Amino acid sequence: MGIQLNWRALAGALAAITVATAFGSAKAGSADYAFELVENEIKEGNGAVVAVRLLDKRTGAPVNNAVVFATRMDMAPDGMEAMAAPVEALPSEEPGIYRFKTNLIMAGGWRFSIAAKVQGESETVERRLQFKAVQ
Repeated sequence: MGIQLNWRALAGALAAITVATAFGSAKAGSADYAFELVENEIKEGNGAVVAVRLLDKRTGAPVNNAVVFATRMDMAPDGMEAMAAPVEALPSEEPGIYRFKTNLIMAGGWRFSIAAKVQGESETVERRLQFKAVQ
């Protein structure tokens, strides 16, 4: 009888470990990360640089080495979504800052759409950021 109780205790302990492992090691989701503009006003023209910061919202720490796989620059805030500009990734100069060269062909409202994968996370981090191009 004593041996049966030990087997039951062992089975219960294994079940508890299995549940704890399955539910206790939840990963962060895309909502735990945020892209934000470094500057809200950027000088118009060819060669304009748009910089965004990627932060882990849980810790406030910058996120390095995310893989940016989609970008789009357009004038949607001024009702001209079809007016798009090319975007070229530039090397990072500081942790968690992602820089992009573009051609802000006119002053006004611009939208920068960005999507990236954070290493170790299954969800995509996406954001649409609005800023002003100024003369």
